[in-house]
Amino acid sequence: MSQASAPHATDMLQQQARELVAIPALSDNPVMTLARSIGRQIDRDGLSIDALEEWVRRLRDAAFARRACHIAAYVGGVDDAVIEQRMRDVARRIMQPDPNDSPVPIARFRAATERSRFAAVFTAHPTFALANPVYECLADMATQNPQQPPADVPAFLTHRRAAPPTLDEEFTLATQAILRGRNALDRLTRILLTEARAHWPQLWATLAPRPIIMTSWVGYDTDGRTDIGWWDTLRLRLRMKHMQLTRLGAQIAPATSIPNDLQERITRAIEAVEAQIAACPGSADPQAVADFAAVLIGRRGDALTSSNDLAPTFAEAIDAATPDDKMTLAVARAGFMAHGLSAAHTHVRLNSTQLHNAARQRLGITDNPDIHAQRRALIARMDEALDTTQPIDIDFGSLLVEQSTAGRLMMTVRQILHHIDRTTPIRFLIAETETGYTLLTALWLARLLGVEDMIEISPLFETQDALEQGEHLIEEALHSPHWRAYLQRTRKLSLQFGFSDSGRYVGQLAATYLIERLRLKVCDLLRQWDLAFVEVILFDTHGESIGRGAHPYSLADRFDYLSPPHARMRFLQAGIRLREETAFQGGDGYLLFGTQPLADATVSVIAEHAFAATSIDEDPVYDEPDFSADFFSAIARGMTGLVEDPGYAALLGAFGPSLIDKTGSRPSARQSDAAAITTRIRHPSQLRAIPNNAILQQLGWCANTLQGLGTAAARHPDTFERYLSDSPRFRRALDFAAHALAHSSDGVLRGVIRLLDPDMWLQRATSHHDPKQQEACLTLMHGLERLDFWACTQSMFRRLQSDHLALRNAWSSAPRMEADEMLLHAIRIAVIEQIWLLSTRIPYFAPRNAFTRDVLTAKVLCLEIPDVLRELEKIFPYHADRSFDLDFHEPHGPRDEGTYMREYTEIFEPMQRLFSLIREISTGVMHHVGAFG
Repeated sequence: MSQASAPHATDMLQQQARELVAIPALSDNPVMTLARSIGRQIDRDGLSIDALEEWVRRLRDAAFARRACHIAAYVGGVDDAVIEQRMRDVARRIMQPDPNDSPVPIARFRAATERSRFAAVFTAHPTFALANPVYECLADMATQNPQQPPADVPAFLTHRRAAPPTLDEEFTLATQAILRGRNALDRLTRILLTEARAHWPQLWATLAPRPIIMTSWVGYDTDGRTDIGWWDTLRLRLRMKHMQLTRLGAQIAPATSIPNDLQERITRAIEAVEAQIAACPGSADPQAVADFAAVLIGRRGDALTSSNDLAPTFAEAIDAATPDDKMTLAVARAGFMAHGLSAAHTHVRLNSTQLHNAARQRLGITDNPDIHAQRRALIARMDEALDTTQPIDIDFGSLLVEQSTAGRLMMTVRQILHHIDRTTPIRFLIAETETGYTLLTALWLARLLGVEDMIEISPLFETQDALEQGEHLIEEALHSPHWRAYLQRTRKLSLQFGFSDSGRYVGQLAATYLIERLRLKVCDLLRQWDLAFVEVILFDTHGESIGRGAHPYSLADRFDYLSPPHARMRFLQAGIRLREETAFQGGDGYLLFGTQPLADATVSVIAEHAFAATSIDEDPVYDEPDFSADFFSAIARGMTGLVEDPGYAALLGAFGPSLIDKTGSRPSARQSDAAAITTRIRHPSQLRAIPNNAILQQLGWCANTLQGLGTAAARHPDTFERYLSDSPRFRRALDFAAHALAHSSDGVLRGVIRLLDPDMWLQRATSHHDPKQQEACLTLMHGLERLDFWACTQSMFRRLQSDHLALRNAWSSAPRMEADEMLLHAIRIAVIEQIWLLSTRIPYFAPRNAFTRDVLTAKVLCLEIPDVLRELEKIFPYHADRSFDLDFHEPHGPRDEGTYMREYTEIFEPMQRLFSLIREISTGVMHHVGAFG
């Protein structure tokens, strides 16, 4: 079949897929029916790889267009007039008088707008799945505000990245999004100040609204990363300072009536920071570090070390400015004072184990905090250390010799606070926190380095134990007078909630229930300990996928799902101020700030949420807590049972990791040191959360959102139906399941598992009359027998299927996977079969460095094709060595170049192209799902 006929063939396959989806009785497994149809066209009709690639591009681009349409709708549309009205409505809502307090006094407006109520946090988890130009195109298409998927999609040969992003690339992408977000905040600030000017024409210019801020941990997150040195963190933090100052200078430049030296002072600071960045070392070279210290410390006066340094000069300029310039300067000042000497606030992050190691090294505490019986003694010892700890002096030489990761990070924080920005607090996030001892250890280290009142120590609750026992963790810390004193001084309690790890172990829906329950218990704890004056910061580190806890249908629903009105009202009734923070992660998250209109729309929705009226409406989820507890506990039991099922690990690890490109700095799984040996995943914990979720999406079954839901619904079918119609909280949770079901198919999953069945390949061998084809199928059969995936995956599938049938019986109207997405999965199954069969044609070779024929077969079955082809190129070299073209002063003899060109042309190159096609199909599936992982 020629490439020219590929569109017609695609149309025929799409029609066949629609029929099989619409009338399942036409086939026991529509996906395998489609896959076999494609396979026959390859085998019998000579369907070319060119034609397959064209099929996939057409299907991928159609999904891409739908995704652009969805993004526009997700942020409430990008019509500028609608965005403007949304922001104005927020400003007028703030101005609505209290029945007992009319008109609105400026003090109430100031209280409402001059504290941060919400933060957008830009993180760089490995979700950079698309090439940067493709992300840009997707954002541009969404900005056109399409009501229907665009018919014309820019042609890209591939949507895949050429390589994982570097740290500097991640930083650049994040800051581009942040700066658009800052522009959107300026627009909101101007609207707030315009509203204030209408009410208080003499006083409005004294206001500096900051209800929403931008925050980032890109370049500062060392949890699970080894590519970020402390010098990188300082360099990137200085670049953020430079962005803030250059942005400020550009903002005030149009204000021609400034009578003082504000602009000159900013220009001098920019020059000083540029010198500091230029001097920043690229490694731990002592002389380079000493030279950097000389510039950083020697020029910190010119560079400014506090946003307050400009406050008097700003006030003078605003007082003397013309009315138009007054507004320009007031908007610039508000954004500058809200963010300090950085384009965004700073979050650093590390792992709890790294903190414990620092305590062991410096204090000799060797007991294991994971052992519950030892915790009370550990906390007592840390309290004793806090009684006597005094701040020590450090310099950059101290950073050079510090051995502990936690010590280096806290020293880096200290240097930032001393030499770059001494006014703006830094968030200190601690992953995998499961004991109050961890919080006290962070406090001790901060006190030792003299920064305890300038950091916001924040535990991350992400494991099942942490979510279920989180209030005990916090109470352990509250028993310490040092921790209580810390909260009383800083007047903030910062908590972080992880949806990705928690969701993959207990299920997304159960995780969200546990998180909300923990938040309400925190509210009660603060009241019990007379700490209701402490502001609570709740940071949700979800991503843009249902697998990471992001609502699939709208940004407004996403915020209400993560922070339900009922929970917000509970804090309000307790007199506890609440600040919410939400993550925008990697390529997918930055898309919502991918153009200025998208950023404006996103900020307008955030503002609506931040100032939404809060009330406790009747909702059976809260009115009938026994059902809620039982329902979500059933989901958690279903998911934890699946996680421990050996077949689940086998399914994830069979060839799942090979379906996705590397999208960040961290490996998907722990790798074996022996290059020739295939890594086997024995438990889901060996996979990181994002690739775990991404693999499930690519296998066509979003288990971490669906598993256990059928069993839970079957326990209370009538109540399930009533909640689905009457409970906003329950309905938002079931939106996750609806989206998961729309991108899950038991037929796809059965097809994948069927591929792993040795018996299927035996049947295929039996049906062939050609001895070579029989031998190929038998080779694959024996390879699969050695891998031994079949029995456990089949057993696991029965577990999934029984729960799925229960869910379909309870929720008959739930969506199903559409034909185009199913067709992509079917093409991929057919392509995998072709790769496997091609591999059986590789000629005999002698073992080479433990790379044997059996190892080759195992790696091919696990789709580790790049590794295989690298080995084969050594064994069957098919590139001529050009050094042999030199003049050796005699007539040329035979060179044996191109000896293996036939193998390359007929086997190796097709395997490479088909493997690339598998990964391209993955981008198409990702566009259907709407996010990576």
